Amino acid sequence: MIVTLTANPSLDRTIMLPAPLQVGDVQSAASAREDAGGKGINVARAIIAAGEECLAVLPLASGDPFDAALRAADVDAQRVPIRGNIRANIAITDPAGVTTKLNLPGAELSSEEAAAVVDAVVAASAGARWLVLAGSLPPGVADDFYVQVLSAVRQAHGADAPLVAVDTSGPALAAVVADGGADLIKPNDDELAELAGVSLDGDDVHAVLDVARALVPSRVRAALVTLGARGALLVDGDGALLATPPPIQVVSTVGAGDSSLAGYVLAATRGDTREERLRLAVRYGAAAASLPGTKAPRPADLPPGDVPVTPVG
Repeated sequence: MIVTLTANPSLDRTIMLPAPLQVGDVQSAASAREDAGGKGINVARAIIAAGEECLAVLPLASGDPFDAALRAADVDAQRVPIRGNIRANIAITDPAGVTTKLNLPGAELSSEEAAAVVDAVVAASAGARWLVLAGSLPPGVADDFYVQVLSAVRQAHGADAPLVAVDTSGPALAAVVADGGADLIKPNDDELAELAGVSLDGDDVHAVLDVARALVPSRVRAALVTLGARGALLVDGDGALLATPPPIQVVSTVGAGDSSLAGYVLAATRGDTREERLRLAVRYGAAAASLPGTKAPRPADLPPGDVPVTPVG
């Protein structure tokens, strides 16, 4: 069992344009789609599509239109009742795969609702192998909300607590790193640069590696850093590995990082080596980038071709 928490879910609306976006102009769309989204939901959808058991925990009001999209995605979910409705995120993608996103803030959680979310995650995590805490935080909760969840799970389950992966950014990521309790973080290069307060070029793998090494293993046990078209970097106590993706036709990059994390967790749950975990992470990220919207990749969608994995240092 893998459990995910999406504290700030979103109904992802993706609009495909037949030409590049022209700011200030009126353009006709080629197509559009809606998906039940938010990072944890995206991870859960990919894991379920691979045939593995996954439970997605999320705050959700009774009667929220988001629930129809969630049920259509066939996601096994633990819904924590709240008063507000789930936000909608809009992504505009052109034929070259260039994506512009507009993310709304989401429903504000009361202290009682936030506490109920923590309790639901603790209960769902009993017997789980991995817990994935993913996405932005909703209004109403503190920056250290994921730390609160992690601490509650560890306190409740002790040595039987699941491994914890965190995919977030900004102050929420800084709080997780300061706490030092996560088993894995999954920033992209921009999020890692923001965390460290430096400027990074994703093409300079060694600069990214230097920043990651300042965190691993002193503040976090491992970091999976996604680098877009460059692939991904895995830094852990055994060193650093770089994986390069196979060639694909980019359709939409929305959710590619979420799928990378799903691929890593799938491989880790199966007991794969660190090289194979990174390789599957990159395959899943590439597959997601070749699909429209935030459509979850299935094993059949994984691109053929080699994914070279090389040590870096």
